[in-house]
Amino acid sequence: MVDIELIKQLREETGISLGECKKALEEGKTVEKAKEILKEWGKDLAAKKEDRQTGQGKVASYIHANGKIGVLIELRCETDFVANSADFKSLSHELCLQVAAMGGEAENIPGQPWIKDSSKNVKDVISETVAKVGENIVLKKAARFQI
Repeated sequence: MVDIELIKQLREETGISLGECKKALEEGKTVEKAKEILKEWGKDLAAKKEDRQTGQGKVASYIHANGKIGVLIELRCETDFVANSADFKSLSHELCLQVAAMGGEAENIPGQPWIKDSSKNVKDVISETVAKVGENIVLKKAARFQI
């Protein structure tokens, strides 16, 4: 039996469903090992969903405080429900910050090191959100403007 407090802690730290957190803790025994297990499961889930159509999404923007750098991205998902979710909106904002800091074309951005954690790349961060929302997510376009 897994301690409910550990399940809650893992849920708060990852945003993954309680059921998945419980399974990961049963398999991994500790929170750290459970996080690694969830990360692997998330990658597997993202790989399975890569071929699914992404007909919905959002255009997100970011203007740096100095007004000299601006970013527009087109981030796609499968349903309007996910496009309006907090997780998807948060990802779109984080991707805008990534493009503002690093630049690059949409097809090259997934391989970039994540600006907030260099142990991950952008594709890993997208895969984590795919695991949370259960839908394919694709960065279709990105444009960075600078004066």
